[in-house]
Amino acid sequence: MAIMLLIFLGLLIFLFITGFPVPYAIGLTSLAVLIYERGMLGIPYEIIAQRIIYGVNNFTLLAIPFFLLAGKLMNTGGITKRIFKFANTIIGYLPGGLGHANIVASIIFAGMSGSAVADAAGLGTIEVQAMSDEGYDKEFSAAVTAASSTIGPIIPPSIPLVMYGVMGDVSIAALLVAGIVPGLLMGLCMMIIVYYYAIKRGYPRRPFPKIKEVLQSFYEAFWPLLTPVILIGGILLGIFTATEAAAVASLYAFILSVFIYRELKIKDIMEIVYDTVKETALILFIVANASLYGWLLIKAQIPMMFIEQIFKISQNPLVILFILNLFLLIVGCFMETNAAITILTPIMMPLARAIGINPVHLGVVMVLNLMIGLLTPPIGMSLYAVARVARVSFDKMVRAVAPFYIPLLVSLILVTIFPQISLWLPNLLLGK
Repeated sequence: MAIMLLIFLGLLIFLFITGFPVPYAIGLTSLAVLIYERGMLGIPYEIIAQRIIYGVNNFTLLAIPFFLLAGKLMNTGGITKRIFKFANTIIGYLPGGLGHANIVASIIFAGMSGSAVADAAGLGTIEVQAMSDEGYDKEFSAAVTAASSTIGPIIPPSIPLVMYGVMGDVSIAALLVAGIVPGLLMGLCMMIIVYYYAIKRGYPRRPFPKIKEVLQSFYEAFWPLLTPVILIGGILLGIFTATEAAAVASLYAFILSVFIYRELKIKDIMEIVYDTVKETALILFIVANASLYGWLLIKAQIPMMFIEQIFKISQNPLVILFILNLFLLIVGCFMETNAAITILTPIMMPLARAIGINPVHLGVVMVLNLMIGLLTPPIGMSLYAVARVARVSFDKMVRAVAPFYIPLLVSLILVTIFPQISLWLPNLLLGK
């Protein structure tokens, strides 16, 4: 068992550290386990093929390409700038107004894209430029943009929550609704930090808006603002499933970008579709290999061993959740979000069910942990995305983001200690 565990985890971590692409690292580790078990001549190629195909043969996974497509269409079709303008109009009068507008825009855009990196890359260009022009430090502007992008996968739609639901056999609708309140909590905590730095550094703010300005910006942003209402409302009313909501989001984004705002050309659409296909292929390649890896984990009874070791420390659900938080925060520093979810969910789900942790609550906690990982080196995808957009060196970016770990960790602790923060809304609206 010790050798098996060394291969499962030791080899995988070694391949990650040496720079192997995530899906290849997972696949090679799975192959090494099979070779150890059966020898070179006993590799069950039929089983490998079956498990890989089984991993992606899931209707729910269709949500991923459609949410990716919706986010890209909105980034390119002039929707993001209207959202940011509206956010700045309604909240820009506070000290550090554009910083608050940055966060509010991310909360609104979170209801459309489901991806932190899409948020960082799409809104980032507009937000960083606007804040720099108004006299904000470029590093601070980039830090607010990167930190606020982590809200994207918490508030629905959310690609990581869809991935977790698929891997853990948990209601996608319940998971998506469960992310709304924690996402708003994250935004509120970040706004407190922005307010503090705005007072300390004397950042500017705009005059209190006139009613005419508010109505004008609301009118311009009305159709994009309707997106979360359509998606969540459609799911709750049973008009379409969470997976079908992704297709509705794409269609709606296409109509807005092409027919309402007319800022997308046919050649732009083809490029967006091509980018979506490439990103979807990468994610599904990870899922396919992780399906084989997860099956081998369960077959080797690694999850049961994991549960036994955790139970030796404590059987208190809250203590175990904090242990998992520490573990996931470390994992998030080194592992890409989708890979972490597909690998760890089959391990953690039996533990959660054994001690009575609600799987919906665990999903929100898990994704929130991994979103913090997007802001931590060395992987830190949002750090790299915003540093590139803002033209800030990576080391300066890391230092600027550091204060925003505080509101994110406070949000994580509150969501962990008080499960009803994430479970109240699904219980109210879905009875789950």
